[in-house]
Amino acid sequence: MTEEKVPNDLQYTKTHEWVRVEGDVATVGITDHAQAQLTDIVFVDLPAAGKSVGKGASVLVLESVKTVADVYAPGSGSVEAANSELKAHPEYVNQDPYGKGWLFKLKLASPLDPAGLLSPEAYRQLEASG
Repeated sequence: MTEEKVPNDLQYTKTHEWVRVEGDVATVGITDHAQAQLTDIVFVDLPAAGKSVGKGASVLVLESVKTVADVYAPGSGSVEAANSELKAHPEYVNQDPYGKGWLFKLKLASPLDPAGLLSPEAYRQLEASG
């Protein structure tokens, strides 16, 4: 995988989410690999702001022409914001998964456990093996 497919400034989960932590807020989306596997995303079931979630819990559902997939929380907290642009433009998840296709912002109850996250290099290895 090239750097542009797995940006070096993000952390990743084994369930193919990317995470950008700024202070106590984690912005979450799905990786380029995940969007390619799902194919054309046609609907994003966005969570309500304020929704409490536990680490590993499903936060939202993506519907594609091929399947339905859950997106999981990288840590515990509450949804601070969801990307409302995706209601009208779910294709942003496919076209720009690390930019306009971000999914939600999670106000973290505590710092993320580094052991539960993958570095860009480790995520590239996961993709290659899988």
